[in-house]
Amino acid sequence: MAAWLLKTEPTTYSWDDLVRAGRGGWDGVANALAQQHLRAMQPGDRAVIYHTGAERRAVGLAEIVSAPYPEPAGDGKRVMVDLVPHKPLVQPVGLDVFKATPAFAGSALVRLGRLSVVPLSATELAALLALARTRG
Repeated sequence: MAAWLLKTEPTTYSWDDLVRAGRGGWDGVANALAQQHLRAMQPGDRAVIYHTGAERRAVGLAEIVSAPYPEPAGDGKRVMVDLVPHKPLVQPVGLDVFKATPAFAGSALVRLGRLSVVPLSATELAALLALARTRG
């Protein structure tokens, strides 16, 4: 089971939107490296939803529930996955906290700030859950 951090602009699609829908498709990802990460996702993988823009914080946990598949409205080259919300983080974790936490020193989250799909190691996920005071 892998873990991923998925970034979204909350004014476009937020954690609350995913919770209301009960299931959502993670699409619209254009970056080649982010697409590579989407292609690596499998059902059962965990996802951390991260709000970009003015918030810049991790806010909820979700589960990937589909294998990657082509975006219906795309050109057949981009893929997407479906996910379901699991639970909100007890304490959202801000970018400033990630940057100050040694477990994230080498993370793509800190090194590649514009990357919208970021893999999380087991150590990074455990650190994030501890910072969020949330049980996995």
